[in-house]
Amino acid sequence: MLMARIVTGVASQAFFGVALSLCVQLARPEVRGRAIALVMNGLMLGTLLGLPLSTLVGEHFGWRMAFWVISGITVLAALATFAGIPRLGRAEGGGGVRQELVVFRNPRLWLVLSTSTLIIGATFSAFSYFHPILTEVTGFAAGTVPLLLVGYGAATVIGNTVVGRLADRYTVGVQLVGLSLNFLFLAGFAVFAHLPVPAVALMAGIGLVGVTMNPAMVTRVQRTGNARPLVNTVHSSFVTLGVIVGSSGGGMAINSFGLRGPLWLGAALAVIGVGTLVPDLLRRSPAAPEPFAPVADHPEPAISAASEPKAVCAARS
Repeated sequence: MLMARIVTGVASQAFFGVALSLCVQLARPEVRGRAIALVMNGLMLGTLLGLPLSTLVGEHFGWRMAFWVISGITVLAALATFAGIPRLGRAEGGGGVRQELVVFRNPRLWLVLSTSTLIIGATFSAFSYFHPILTEVTGFAAGTVPLLLVGYGAATVIGNTVVGRLADRYTVGVQLVGLSLNFLFLAGFAVFAHLPVPAVALMAGIGLVGVTMNPAMVTRVQRTGNARPLVNTVHSSFVTLGVIVGSSGGGMAINSFGLRGPLWLGAALAVIGVGTLVPDLLRRSPAAPEPFAPVADHPEPAISAASEPKAVCAARS
């Protein structure tokens, strides 16, 4: 099981790196944030639908069958990708590993990557422990929690769509607002976790502004570095690092401060995340829209307004 988890983890990082680079090649510069949001909505919908589906299959047919179902869906997704994704030429400016690694000499890129880690860490420090918090602190029955998590998943789909609309013009501003709101929702959840209505509302708020920052995160990383697969894959690894930091740190917080501890930890990580945005905020006027820097390492496909839906459909695949 451990080896299987490692293999799937490696595969998922590679997939997201290539998928996001492909998304950039298919979309026009001014709508890349929206295209990235469309791709990332697959992740949001997977959370929304996958949890209840796997739970349902596991309860009726055993946990092994849940893995077989996931494997079958994966095969179908691979076939759909093979059939639906256009064949594109080699990216201009692409080279060997040494050439790809040059971009990582930019210290600003590491700061941008750390922002993504903190955004995801803040969210997952809470998300990883929603079940015990909702049952043991808020007082919900265990059977109610999956329904509440479905509501949380629906909030992530909505938030991801909204962020995708704004990510191209207000990349840093969206992250600033998202982190600030996430701090308020996490801290509020920690304070009012014993009250059912505020707890559910604040949990939904975390869903709206947590992992939904993905389109803005990806757009900012690509502007700072480039849109090639290596940068996107490393970014995915930093996102995974955020999951690890939030989940493991939340566990330690529970040992020291009880079940509200992960929520306070998430709020603290959100504050640190805001700090990583300060250099970018000082570099540009808050009133001016943020132009998307040209991505020289990818050829721009000739996508007209009439053919845009086809490109978006390809990005969805």
